[in-house]
Amino acid sequence: MVIYQYLIDYFNEAPLLIKLAWATSGTLSVAIVILTIYLKLIRSALRKKDKESTKFKETYEASLIEYLYSSSEDGTINDLQLSIIEKLKASVHIKSKRKIIISILYKLMNEVSGEMSDLIKTLYFKTGLYDYALSRLKNKNWYIIAKGIGELTRFKIEEAHDLVQPFIKHPRREVRKETQLYMVNMFRFKGLSFLNDLKTPLSEWAQVQLLETLQKFDDQQICDIKPWLESTNKTVVLFALKLAEIYNQFEVKDTLMELLSHPSKKVRVRTIQVLTSLYGIEAKEMLKANFNELSLEEQISFFGLLEKLVVPSDEPFIEKHLFHKNFEIQLLALKILKSINLDKFQGLSKSPKNKGNKKILKFVNNI
Repeated sequence: MVIYQYLIDYFNEAPLLIKLAWATSGTLSVAIVILTIYLKLIRSALRKKDKESTKFKETYEASLIEYLYSSSEDGTINDLQLSIIEKLKASVHIKSKRKIIISILYKLMNEVSGEMSDLIKTLYFKTGLYDYALSRLKNKNWYIIAKGIGELTRFKIEEAHDLVQPFIKHPRREVRKETQLYMVNMFRFKGLSFLNDLKTPLSEWAQVQLLETLQKFDDQQICDIKPWLESTNKTVVLFALKLAEIYNQFEVKDTLMELLSHPSKKVRVRTIQVLTSLYGIEAKEMLKANFNELSLEEQISFFGLLEKLVVPSDEPFIEKHLFHKNFEIQLLALKILKSINLDKFQGLSKSPKNKGNKKILKFVNNI
């Protein structure tokens, strides 16, 4: 007691600065103790929640597998399956449990096909998960809408088409991308109909994803891509050019020829590259005649086309550009000359006029 009184007297007689230091230290010590206890309680609660989630996942994963493998031969839902549906239906109202059920269903969806895939879709509808996905489409937050569309895509819910389709014009790029992927995943090339009047840019990443999605499906009949090649949206034209090249659309060569005079240099360059893969001989003479009017990028692409479609009569044109100011064109011209007239190419190395070009001549000679 005497010690406590001494400390109190010491504190009361101490300067103000010392009093503040002690008060601050005391407050911080109490705060640290409280925070330590709070963190321990949180960790304990999280561990408990994690154990419950793991137990729930194991229980319902077993129930879902039982649901799939207990189906009747005629494909109708039996009593056991109905009881499992009702059990799940009671759980989907709890957000944490709903997330677990969706993750399990999606995992199973990737592992099964045919009738079992249809059973999962039936479960998705009957448990009310479909309604929760649709409710996301009515949300004011764009990222919630995007998640909802993504979920409908993963579970291949074609029935939501009329509700998802309007989001193709959503102001947020992320929502538009999810909508586009939904359309193509559900309806293949028919799903690309949104390109007909697309006003917003189709990003390079979105184009890659759409092409990857299309290439997952075999035995597809590509639709008429001509309207997209004629689109006023430059990114739609570029995407259509990719389709023309990948799916060997020889029937659109005339439209591709028209694109050689497109206002966008990027489109013109890409068109030359596509014509190269489609053996667009018609384009060769036209581009050769207007070579000096082409941009440098177009000239380089043209020489790429010429390398593939060269004939002996092209030799005079090639000779004019053997030592072009651009290294890439120079290299291509020498390679082409070597392929059609080896003697003339070897004669270049011996000519004293070409001493300054010996390195590139030696390089091409060793290719």
